[in-house]
Amino acid sequence: MNPIEIDVFNGDADGLFAAHQLRLAEPGPDPARVRVVTGLKREIALLERIDAPAAGALEMRVFDIALSRNRAALDRLLAAGATVRWFDHHHPGAVPEHPRLRTFIDTSPGTCSSLIVDRELRGTHRRWAVAAAFGDNLTAIAHALGASMGLTEHELAQLRELGESVNYNGYGESMDDVLIAPAALYARLAAYGDPLDFAAADPVVTELAARRRTDLATAVQLPPWRESASGALFVLPDEGWSRRVLGSFANLLAERSSASAFAVLRARADGSYMASVRAPLDRPKGTDRLCRRFGGDGRAGAGGVDRLAAEELDAFARAFEQHDWGR
Repeated sequence: MNPIEIDVFNGDADGLFAAHQLRLAEPGPDPARVRVVTGLKREIALLERIDAPAAGALEMRVFDIALSRNRAALDRLLAAGATVRWFDHHHPGAVPEHPRLRTFIDTSPGTCSSLIVDRELRGTHRRWAVAAAFGDNLTAIAHALGASMGLTEHELAQLRELGESVNYNGYGESMDDVLIAPAALYARLAAYGDPLDFAAADPVVTELAARRRTDLATAVQLPPWRESASGALFVLPDEGWSRRVLGSFANLLAERSSASAFAVLRARADGSYMASVRAPLDRPKGTDRLCRRFGGDGRAGAGGVDRLAAEELDAFARAFEQHDWGR
């Protein structure tokens, strides 16, 4: 009997494209029967949604979600007999030693999960990795990697728009905020071996890009809430456009001023705040440490806090302004 196969991945461009690269390289005995578990950008504890089968083997491939946020569920699934490969670039916490767990985790600031998969595949489906790196705001790295492949400036621009648009689609408080659910978007791109073909053929990419530009045009009109020598903090209202554009706006700010750090906060209906934080692009360090102080997480160059209590807002701002971005 064939094992049950499950692909688990974050709902942003990096997660979708990392999973797709490996599935292209290793389609398995019956790709149509592979179960997909994904969600919006901030839905990290995805392994909690998986029940171990009563009988039969379970093979899982996990992409772009922090192991630390899934440790209890991972231990449960390994104990039930699952085999797991884990590709990620976020702080993992304590990684268990288990004969059926293989981890490919690299937390250095110049990589993302799709680039880690690309490294393991020796560039077999590298165009997807380039698009993912653009989506994760690794613009210079993506451009250099794409240029080394001989991609034209026009092709690089297409991959950038694809990566940024798919990344933008991952943000939202609920599925009602986004144009298309990440699982549905993955099902549409899964038919394509080349991301340029997908971008040219599927109108959802054009729709996402147009919606992203409209939301960004609204965001850039807002003045900073606080500014300091280290950077600036912005506070957005709790509206549909702000729920979608949170990460894209933070990336845009970081790109426009590479020596500064930025935090974009959005008010939530319960009175708390959600935060998306970016380290200076020329010193992409320490963002995950800052976010973990307030119950969040992330990676060296980018991170977030899902729920920051209103009474913690000033403390968060002070910590942001005093943070040492050089380590």
